[in-house]
Amino acid sequence: MKAIQVGLIGLGTVGAGTFNVLQRNQTEIRGRAGRGIEVAMVAARNPERAKAYQAIVGDAVPCTGDAQQLVNNPAIDIVVELIGGIEPARTLVLQAIANGKHVVTANKALLALHGTEIFEAAREKGVVVAFEAAVAGGIPIIKALREGLTANRIEWIAGIINGTTNFILSEMRGKGLDFATVLKEAQRLGYAESDPTFDIEGVDAAHKLTIMSAIAFGVPVQFDKAHVEGISSLQATDIKYAEQLGYRIKLLGITRRRDNGIELRVHPTLIPATRLIANVEGAMNAVVVQADAVGTTLYYGKGAGAEPTASAVVADLVDVTRLATADPDHRVPHLAFQPDAMSNTPVLPMADVQTAFYLRLVVADQAGVLSRITTILAEHDISIDAVLQRESAEGERQTDLIILTHDTSEGRMNEALAKMQGLPTVLAPIVKLRKEELA
Repeated sequence: MKAIQVGLIGLGTVGAGTFNVLQRNQTEIRGRAGRGIEVAMVAARNPERAKAYQAIVGDAVPCTGDAQQLVNNPAIDIVVELIGGIEPARTLVLQAIANGKHVVTANKALLALHGTEIFEAAREKGVVVAFEAAVAGGIPIIKALREGLTANRIEWIAGIINGTTNFILSEMRGKGLDFATVLKEAQRLGYAESDPTFDIEGVDAAHKLTIMSAIAFGVPVQFDKAHVEGISSLQATDIKYAEQLGYRIKLLGITRRRDNGIELRVHPTLIPATRLIANVEGAMNAVVVQADAVGTTLYYGKGAGAEPTASAVVADLVDVTRLATADPDHRVPHLAFQPDAMSNTPVLPMADVQTAFYLRLVVADQAGVLSRITTILAEHDISIDAVLQRESAEGERQTDLIILTHDTSEGRMNEALAKMQGLPTVLAPIVKLRKEELA
């Protein structure tokens, strides 16, 4: 059978890794796909990368600086988009679909913002858009959610899905360093970009969570409704206190089914140190899925890097190759649910989200302070789980008061915090972090 012809857009880290894996493992790939998968053309915007690539492969695989030439090439069956960002990726993907070509992409931002448009276009043309590499690198979480857990009603997903922030938090906890110091080290080691905003402010994790939420609950991708907080304002003091209380702080992406809607949120979160996911260190990723039939499952591995991500890209290529001649109506739907079974379940505003909290208050070291604070919490129907008092690093005659609460709504907690912040004995902005037992 004639080999599937692939057009590869992008020769960065993942693009080069994909080419290498395809070349090195061609025998295994052909055996699993039932036919060969060959790179027929490459597009690279960077002339130096294109030149270096051409020097290695010679003229066997043409390389162009014009990606439109590639997506319009009638000989190409599958377009692999690995350039990232929104444009020109969106235009190229939609053009490839319009030309009747299948698409494989690792572009989580593109799918989180324009996935509904792209999947609808693909459905109308009867082609596949595969995107395993868009979430958690080499971890096959998309396939697990879309196929492996298809018999289950998924209740919630919680994931460490950004390696940069997990590395930073691991170093802050392990070495007691502040955020700015560890960020510089992460940049030096290549874990963080020169502009790390998307990583440290939680945007990258929110893109990935949006995709997983859509698959888990059969809703459209809706990144604009996600609540997103990063770790740039997280203090080493709170990491230390969390440890003393038996918790670790991770940047978690959490999506949960509720009776009145779906939670979709990314933020620093206290997790019991006994949970497996709390012990995921360095730049590794992990995703926990809670479902009714199978219970709790954990998916762990490298969330980035040339060959881990290329592993997911090539797996998608094999899947698409197997399905290339299948009836489009009998393929696995892009977001797991058939189009007419998708729901418009609302994403809950953050004020309605129910969770427990960690609070740290710098208060005057005098009688009656704790009593007044606990009274305010009681007035807002917020119950206390634990209290810890420590000498404050801010100065004499001050105390760090750490409070863990039971579950309450975000809105109710914010009202209580506003009252507490107004007390003359509260001497600094109150730190509020969310706490999840993940039980």
